[in-house]
Amino acid sequence: MKATRVSIAIQDVSGDSEVPRPDSLRRWSRAALTEAAAGELTLRLVGRGESADLNRRYRGREGPTNVLTFAAEPGLPLAPGEAPPLGDIVICAPVVAAEAREQGKALEAHWAHIAVHGVLHLMGYDHESDEDALSMESRERQILAGFDYPDPYADR
Repeated sequence: MKATRVSIAIQDVSGDSEVPRPDSLRRWSRAALTEAAAGELTLRLVGRGESADLNRRYRGREGPTNVLTFAAEPGLPLAPGEAPPLGDIVICAPVVAAEAREQGKALEAHWAHIAVHGVLHLMGYDHESDEDALSMESRERQILAGFDYPDPYADR
């Protein structure tokens, strides 16, 4: 796996006992980082209420969602030697668990997919157009296959 100069903080305020271990979350997230990535990344695991609030406030959509990505503002003032923030990935633990059950996916594999998906958004990937979606999904498949997880889009 490639080396990156990124520190990854994990904030688990979800209250969910089935969240992955921090080392797993970091490993999956690092796999989605680009070679040039450097700085600090925060993965925040939340419950439905916080996810719904953020989704409404920043996307104008009602209800909780599986993952939200917030890129840091470029050019923020930093103290000497301070790493620049890359952004925050907010994952709603109960939504991820419900999706895994509903889709018949292993919980761990779905968590890996959602973490990778969120970090790829931070790295500039998107799925607004068909072409962009194909590119992002291809990268997700490649990363997840490296962990021996199945194709998350196989059932479509």
